[in-house]
Amino acid sequence: MSAAPPPVSRDEPTLPIPTLPAAPTGPTGGYALAEPAPGWGSVAAGAAPTLAGETAGWSAPAEPAAAPAPVAAAAPVPPQGSSYGAPDPAYGSAPDPAPGAGEIRHDRPGSTPTPPEGTPWGAPEAPYGGAGPGHEDPYASDTPQGTAPAGGDGGKTCVACRAGRVDTDGYCEHCGHAQPRERDHLEEELGSVAAVSDRGLRHHRNEDSFAVAATALPDGSAATVAIVCDGVSSASRPDEASAAAAGAANEALLDALPRGAHPQEAMHDAILAAAAAVNALAPEVPGAQNAPACTLVGAVVSGELLTVGWVGDSRAYWVPDDRDALPRRLTEDDSWAAQMVAAGLMGEAEAYADVRAHAITGWLGADAYDLEPHTATFKPDHAGVVVVCTDGLWNYAESAQDMAQVLPADAAARPLHSAQVLVGHALDGGGHDNVTVAVVPFAAPAGPGAATATAAAAVARAETETEGQVEPEARPQA
Repeated sequence: MSAAPPPVSRDEPTLPIPTLPAAPTGPTGGYALAEPAPGWGSVAAGAAPTLAGETAGWSAPAEPAAAPAPVAAAAPVPPQGSSYGAPDPAYGSAPDPAPGAGEIRHDRPGSTPTPPEGTPWGAPEAPYGGAGPGHEDPYASDTPQGTAPAGGDGGKTCVACRAGRVDTDGYCEHCGHAQPRERDHLEEELGSVAAVSDRGLRHHRNEDSFAVAATALPDGSAATVAIVCDGVSSASRPDEASAAAAGAANEALLDALPRGAHPQEAMHDAILAAAAAVNALAPEVPGAQNAPACTLVGAVVSGELLTVGWVGDSRAYWVPDDRDALPRRLTEDDSWAAQMVAAGLMGEAEAYADVRAHAITGWLGADAYDLEPHTATFKPDHAGVVVVCTDGLWNYAESAQDMAQVLPADAAARPLHSAQVLVGHALDGGGHDNVTVAVVPFAAPAGPGAATATAAAAVARAETETEGQVEPEARPQA
């Protein structure tokens, strides 16, 4: 699997388009196991890690549910944004995009309305103080700081003047300052995993969401979970879609892993559960409005296994602690560019330089064409970290080498700090989109010979497989 070369600027919109016929591939005999890139985990190609091909002792994977047949005809190709490398408009100068028809999905820079003078980000979508589930309101206080205006009935104190009372519309009654919303910036750390989400500098709200957790497996070892979702801006209620998907996937994994399900099976079922949660948000009258939609990427670290799953263009990267070793991107986008390369219609450089490169061909939502969760399991032979992120980050560090350069060297020991640095890198680069990233440390196999022994055992097992088994295909089927 090769990573796309980084362009000069990657602030393109994200748009879903109808799927095209993918290049024919052979059967994989179950869940897809991504093929290791030469040198992953080591400079020498011979030291590449082995794949987790043996699942003996784990519960058998359940057959994925059949995807519903598309109801409507194929959607028209949506309008595209500016070409790569084009200068971005100054904040407030970009015109609002014209309302599109059909199944348009985009995250276009400058697509949010210009905020009114003196109110930097507009009115909140919900009454101020309505913190999302699982997160504390960072601006709430048991003891009011300052005195509310005469005649006031108490309530939250303005974070700007520290004197006025905040009204239910999210503005200070004294100075008129718009109060930050709880989801504008979120941070969470559990020791073994950390995540940060930020609204960015151009959007009026944060439509990303994440969930991080840790649980115990039946053998007593620990498993770490990180889920990151990116709401599709042109859909209705994208912030609700991403939150519902992240929560449902996280809950499904925490239910399946302690019961002994194989991580790859658990990830597959978790993505289906996330899709069901997003589908439940769709309007009762079909076609009344664009159905809520989002992308999803997740990672599970359990023992010597690293499992990733995704739908859409959110990504997972592997960055070894030894920076002389080679980093690697673990996912392939459900996007127009990846589809053109897979079908052999364009070279990688040409496809990713096209203005349609970021058009997505897969997402979670009631109007998705064919839901096909992608999952892969790896056995790295070096310690490192997994970076799980939305395109709000990888637009500014697209290749695995770029991501490794931005990630602090002590990421495994300080995951929260590393996530903050990555978000800061995206904001310093322009912050044209919401930015969300989770950093999950992965410990090295126990003992100096553990990786070699694991590789030898995997080769021996592969030699005894039935003749119908073929080499795993690295590229997801879009």
